[in-house]
Amino acid sequence: MTEVVVAGGGLAGLVAARHLARSGLDVTVFERESSVGGRVRTTRENGYTFDRGFQVLFDSYPAVRRELDLDALSLRRFDPGATLARPDERSVLSDPFRDPGALTETLFNREIRLADKLRILKLRRELANADPTAIIGSSRPSQTIEAYLAARGFSQAFAERFVAPFYGGITLDRSLSTDARVFEYTFKMLGEGRATVPAEGMAEIPKQLAQRARDAGVNIETGATVEAVEADAVTVDGETIGTGGVVVATDPKTAEELTGVDTPDGTRGCATVYVSLPSETPLDTGKRLLLNVIDDRPNQVAQLSTVAPEYAPEGEQLLAATFLGVPATDDQQLFEETRHKLSSWYPERTVADLEHLRTERVPFAQFDQPPGFRAGLPDPDAPDGPVVLAGDYTRWCSIQGALESGRVAAGALQNGMGV
Repeated sequence: MTEVVVAGGGLAGLVAARHLARSGLDVTVFERESSVGGRVRTTRENGYTFDRGFQVLFDSYPAVRRELDLDALSLRRFDPGATLARPDERSVLSDPFRDPGALTETLFNREIRLADKLRILKLRRELANADPTAIIGSSRPSQTIEAYLAARGFSQAFAERFVAPFYGGITLDRSLSTDARVFEYTFKMLGEGRATVPAEGMAEIPKQLAQRARDAGVNIETGATVEAVEADAVTVDGETIGTGGVVVATDPKTAEELTGVDTPDGTRGCATVYVSLPSETPLDTGKRLLLNVIDDRPNQVAQLSTVAPEYAPEGEQLLAATFLGVPATDDQQLFEETRHKLSSWYPERTVADLEHLRTERVPFAQFDQPPGFRAGLPDPDAPDGPVVLAGDYTRWCSIQGALESGRVAAGALQNGMGV
């Protein structure tokens, strides 16, 4: 008999397994894929590093600092702010406190009014002293990001030209209909740290978590699917295994099938088009995101190899263009749209050498987070018996949510088992 079985080797499952093993329990993780990671995966081909869709790690997240050795990940950091792009025009909007070199460009940015820039600084000061846990768990009446910005006096132009594309990349919701608590939390985190990627790709995060779990005594078996969960046993690839407790750390749909507990239904997806461009044709945005001011095709472009040179072979640049939703258009059409948009943003340069490398379509990247969404999320201990849930869908959509949920699930199971 295995004392604890963890179904799923994503971020939440690996964190839960490690905490349980450190308390003295015998823990086995069963992951149906050939490697751990869940939605956080990386492929390397021909000298390029392709994450499963454009993903970043916020290095100021409390759970990130608690669960990961950030120095060992060799993080490469994006610059604050972004470059706002429209046909024949680009402009910079950045944080003058952390990016003083962009002060003049930010001050004279014509896309965003001075009053909005001052409101940004005021909001930054207010949130600097706020408790992150209190933000996301606030009992204040819920409202959308759009309504929140309007209530604080921000102009519609600011919401449309900066917040919509920037948060379109974070929440996959350019309409700004997501709960404003998500905006406040991530805005605070970005004010205290940076968006980053590990030098060797986002998969280094679950790789490190898996090694830390093994070091704590966890047994991890890949290519093994948990098919059923009972109070005292699980079925793995047709074999029944007795257990004293179970952590269900699968995707929400599978978790619902295994436990009967309702999980979030709505999903948000995206498609990321990876393209290369010779290094001799540099784009002058530094390590900032390129935000599409006009529409979401694509919503944003990240110059990944400028941020992390390890992502591309010498002499080449790797760019990631993200389209929101699950586009019906084929990969070639998405590439052509990306080429056309870059050409319109950079009329003084040629992108004739732009090459399509790969397209990552992610049908389920996040669940919907409308105002008040947290009230409808399942509690970790909602299943019957010594069975708990772990996954960002018990907290909120983020790496912070996934990592935190693993720790919370481990504590809930220990209480249920009387450990």
